[in-house]
Amino acid sequence: MPPIEVGSTSATGAINGRLARPTGPSEAKPTGAKPGAPSLSAWAESPVVDGSSALDPGAAPIDAERVAEIRRAVANGTYPVIPTQIADAMIAAGVLLASHRE
Repeated sequence: MPPIEVGSTSATGAINGRLARPTGPSEAKPTGAKPGAPSLSAWAESPVVDGSSALDPGAAPIDAERVAEIRRAVANGTYPVIPTQIADAMIAAGVLLASHRE
């Protein structure tokens, strides 16, 4: 059997090695810590991930006035419940779900 090649062991991709190391002065180290080893609090304080706003979808498109109107109708008991529309919507949802399973 031929040997398996592992390849480079250096970090690849978007992970930056210096972000994983704490910066700034080391604080109190746990008992038994090696000299020069970073403290646990330094690890907790250093940011590791820089979030991006490129994938932020923004605020949800909610019509606050319409929501308030529906809440008032439900509280007053005047919200129209039409069983045939509810049944039609349930059947349509079942058909859509079944067609995506195939």
